[in-house]
Amino acid sequence: MLAIGIDIGGTKIAGAVVSESGEILDELRVPSPAQDPDQMIIEVVGLINQLAAKAPEKVVAAGVAAAGFIDADQSTILYAPNLKWRNEPFRDRLKAHLDLPVFIENDANAAGWAEFKFGAGKGAKDMVMLTLGTGVGGAVVADYKLRRGGFGIGGELGHVRVVQDGRQCGCGRKGCVEQYASGSAVLKAAKKLASSDGPAGERLRQLKKESGELTGHQVYQALLEGDAATRELVNQAGNYLGQAMGSITAVLDPQVFVIGGGLSEAGELILDPIRQSYLRELPARGFRPEARIVTAKFSNQAGVIGAADLARESVG
Repeated sequence: MLAIGIDIGGTKIAGAVVSESGEILDELRVPSPAQDPDQMIIEVVGLINQLAAKAPEKVVAAGVAAAGFIDADQSTILYAPNLKWRNEPFRDRLKAHLDLPVFIENDANAAGWAEFKFGAGKGAKDMVMLTLGTGVGGAVVADYKLRRGGFGIGGELGHVRVVQDGRQCGCGRKGCVEQYASGSAVLKAAKKLASSDGPAGERLRQLKKESGELTGHQVYQALLEGDAATRELVNQAGNYLGQAMGSITAVLDPQVFVIGGGLSEAGELILDPIRQSYLRELPARGFRPEARIVTAKFSNQAGVIGAADLARESVG
């Protein structure tokens, strides 16, 4: 059975026809009208219809992944700060224009499900995924099931506190791990270092001078070059994430942590400090099994694969 997966981002909407084995058979992308909820409905419906019309066989359902808090009925987007949605009855608005069953899911949950079912977490019973991008996204799979929580908004692991009275977070609290271990946090720290006069920021200043503004790609370049200051920034991010993962382990006891998002492209350069910090924070270390910590298999396609598979499972 084929299903369609849609992944809504701040700049683009990605869509794909996905097979039962997680293979993408066809995909399309359109710009995202992130500030216009009405136009968003039009674009998502159009993308689903285009993909369904081109599919080699009947499509049984469509799943739509979006950032934000989604209620327990998976029908209303309660809060999506980057998309200006507040109590948006998104599923019903889509269903009014589609002949297919349609389901909505948090984007991190969809990506996590793709990794659990087909990717780096395949074969595990209990898995946690952390995505290091603009923020730190989370997904929890326990006993082979995606866990959304009693109100539908569980798994917001980027808001595990790692610093008491730390940096202000968009969630309203202070000291959340996404303020220290996200790709955005590392880039912010790198920009601050590049703007300083000290010798530590010399390579970052050089890269900034080339284009006028320091980018994540340039920070990654400095990291690969072995720039000591940049590596220290990444080490600090890994240390904070490992702290959070120690607390997560105390509650969920996962067999594997999958690390995704842009920062995960650093591979062992980010995994090594994460592992070291995680082991320091692991409750009763030496007397219990230790979770594996691996990078995600899928990159930008995880959301559409997971959304499609969850929609397919929902219709049986």
